[in-house]
Order: sequence, then structure tokens, then C-alpha cells
Amino acid sequence: MPTWLSIILEIIKFTLPALVVFFTVRTMLEQHFNHQTRIKSLELSQQQQSTTLPLRLQAYERLSLFCERIAVPNLILRLREENMTAAGFKVALMLGVQQEYEHNITQQVYVSDQLWQIIKIARDESINFISLVAAEVDPKADAKVLSDALFKYLAVQESSTLNTALLAIKKEAGVLLGNG
Repeated sequence: MPTWLSIILEIIKFTLPALVVFFTVRTMLEQHFNHQTRIKSLELSQQQQSTTLPLRLQAYERLSLFCERIAVPNLILRLREENMTAAGFKVALMLGVQQEYEHNITQQVYVSDQLWQIIKIARDESINFISLVAAEVDPKADAKVLSDALFKYLAVQESSTLNTALLAIKKEAGVLLGNG
């Protein structure tokens, strides 16, 4: 056998096993690093969830409270004062709804866009309801006349968007907790 052929065979005898070992180690290291990356990603995700879960639940609680606070009967009890006119009471009621909304506006960060739209519709519906009923009452009348008219219309109203909003809040919170 010529020497150059034996030299090439010797090189192949050493190189081939080294290449097999190299690619085997490379594949194993790649799999190990991918596995470690997945573990770190999962840990980070769990850490984020443990941080945001309480904030999201608090947002659902605050939005539930918001719905209760802008319910017309609760507004009436909280905002009506002696010697107030119907026009002044209407303004106080509408301002009460808007202030509650502004106080809770940051909660939209923690809830779905769909739920936030429902919350906004409930706010608008409360303001529209107050405005429509107030339009039928003499603005110079006593605030009690407006509150009586609001209670009268509420008694015949079948359901409200506030109830829909509360159900949506409960449903989304339930999904978050795995109950939905």
C-alpha cells in the first residue's frame, strides 16, 4: 500500500470517531440547554403568575365594588342631601358615577378588553338611565322627587347592564382561578 493512502486511512481512523463524539456531545449539550431554557421559562412564568394573580383578583374585586357603588339605589342613598334640587341631584348622581369610574380606570390593565367594554357600557347605561329619568322630572323639584322617580323606573326594569357586568366579572375571575 502506498504511504499516502495509509496516512489518509490513519487520519480517517482518528477523525471519524472524534467527529462522532463531537456531534454526540454537541447534540446532548443542545438538548440540555434547551431543557434548561424551558425550565427557566416555566419558572419565570410561574413567578409572574404568582405576582399578577393577586393583582388581577384585586381588580375583579374592585370592579365588583364599582358596579355596586354605581347602582342607582346605592348612589341615591349615598349622595342625596337635604335641600337639594332634582337638577343638583342629577348632577351629583352623574358625577358620582364618573368619579367611581375614574377611581377604578387603572383596573383595565388587569382584565380582558371584553370585560372592560362591559364595564364601560354599564357606566354609560347608569348615566343614561339617570339622565332619561331626570328629564321627566322638574329640575327645580326636590331631590326626593327624582329619587322616587328613579326607584319607580328601577322597579319595572327587567335587568340591568350592572348585573351583566357583575356576571362577566365573576365568570372571568372564575376562569382565572380554574373554576370557569
